[in-house]
Amino acid sequence: MTFSVHGLAVARGIAIGRAVLVASSRMDVAHYFIRPDQVTAEIERVRQGRNAVADELQRLQADMPADAPHELGALLDVHLMLLQDEALTGGVKHWITERMYNAEWALTTQLEVIARQFDEMEDEYLRERKADLEQVVERILRYMKGVASPVAPPVSQRRKTQQDLLLDDTVDVPLVLVAHDLSPADMLQFKQSVFAGFVTDVGGKTSHTAIVARSMDIPAVVGARNASQLVRQDDWVIIDGDAGVMIVDPSPIILAEYGFRQRQGELERERLARLRHTPAVTIDGQKIELLANIEQPDDAPAAVLAGAVGVGLFRSEFLFMGKTGRLPGEEEQYLAYRQALEGMQGLPVTIRTIDVGADKPLDKGHKDNYLNPALGLRAIRWSLADPAMFRTQLRAVLRAAAHGKVKLLFPMLAHVSEITQTLAQVELARAELDARGVAYGNVQLGAMIEIPAAALMVRTFFKYFDFLSIGTNDLIQYTLAIDRADEAVAHLYDPLHPAVLQLVAGVIAEGHAQGKVVSVCGETAGDVTMTRLLLGLGLRSFSMHPAQILAVKQEVLRADTRKLTPWAQQVLQGEVSPG
Repeated sequence: MTFSVHGLAVARGIAIGRAVLVASSRMDVAHYFIRPDQVTAEIERVRQGRNAVADELQRLQADMPADAPHELGALLDVHLMLLQDEALTGGVKHWITERMYNAEWALTTQLEVIARQFDEMEDEYLRERKADLEQVVERILRYMKGVASPVAPPVSQRRKTQQDLLLDDTVDVPLVLVAHDLSPADMLQFKQSVFAGFVTDVGGKTSHTAIVARSMDIPAVVGARNASQLVRQDDWVIIDGDAGVMIVDPSPIILAEYGFRQRQGELERERLARLRHTPAVTIDGQKIELLANIEQPDDAPAAVLAGAVGVGLFRSEFLFMGKTGRLPGEEEQYLAYRQALEGMQGLPVTIRTIDVGADKPLDKGHKDNYLNPALGLRAIRWSLADPAMFRTQLRAVLRAAAHGKVKLLFPMLAHVSEITQTLAQVELARAELDARGVAYGNVQLGAMIEIPAAALMVRTFFKYFDFLSIGTNDLIQYTLAIDRADEAVAHLYDPLHPAVLQLVAGVIAEGHAQGKVVSVCGETAGDVTMTRLLLGLGLRSFSMHPAQILAVKQEVLRADTRKLTPWAQQVLQGEVSPG
């Protein structure tokens, strides 16, 4: 039966495929595709984990005191039976051999399948056995966590695995990821995978899951509430990234309609691709700088291919995520920044220092314990709280600057005291490199304007910095007191709110007065519905995900700022609608 689930549209386009459920687990479980030659080893890992847990339970039975409750022994018997159940072991082998899932992913997937069968049982006692199954799987996962996992294969191999080896007609189709939530670290694992699109139960339009989805240039819907509970493994689904809808088990007529829309979207992309080498100049001759936002050094070539004239935001925190038990050292960071510079082929790269906290924890072991993490120890506050870590990053950036044009950007500054402390750390980092006799380059220093306090004291900021970059995602969040990752208040998140526009316009105007560059690197920069208004407000530097550059360039080429400027002022005064 066809039904639809509504959420928030965060990445445009249409995806049609089979659902792949990422089951929630109390443990941090990796999800990746394996190579054919790893299948036997993955099955063996599960077998060893299952046998180790069985041995443990049998030891518990043997050592059980005589006065132990009878129910305890019966419970251990149930767990031992579940361990040997063919529904569990056979299902896990299926996901490993047929879908090329790694062992942990296969276990949690089969757990989800069986758990739903338990939920549908009428007998209350049998329904409650689901908890026993979950405990058994958790025990196996805990054992396996101490065993090194094989490294996920390169993208090309993973795609070949899915397309060439999964010959069954139920799986040799595009795959659509459905999950309760995906952390930024999860998204990095899936970033260049086989998935054609994804849906999550939670999240907002500018949550980092949504941001990475746009960078992947695949259709995505977030905030779809119970999507992961309503969809089953292998269900046919359509993701309408334009309307924010997931259609489950679509009829042939609906499939045909969306197939046509999918082809139309592909034709539009091909048409936009012709603009790649066209300079971004408005009708009245205003040169516009279109820059790229990237998360990893490997993203640089895609930015060049999309026609970016540089990187306006390298989110360095993604280098720190998933580093269980350690942070990347100076050499590791230096090589990453140098790789990004080389990938940009001499174009400038703006590196933002680590911005963690709120919806970007380093990993599941570093979750914030604040009641409101968005207002806690995050971004520059986090860096200044650990000066040694901060200077490690600064030294790496300075060293990379010896190989190309680098700008250094600091997030979430709000106080003059934070500015002076930050600049002092830069000088200390330079002194440390001098003492070691290590070469480094000159960098321009900039600040993010993402807190209303910073926007209101922009003139002071320009006394200390060479350039400013407006982070509209957080600026909107803090101005309107709305958690941007919370789908419950997503309807109140409004980039066109008069207060937000006044703050943005004020920063741009002060930049013109000071003769210094102001860019916008938040999601607003890549929103084609905002391009004309930002141009009218005087913005000449936009930074966005590479996938959005050509569509924004098309708007720029059609724009005449002589007409847009008076109109934008009317919008600011509330005299006309921005629509």
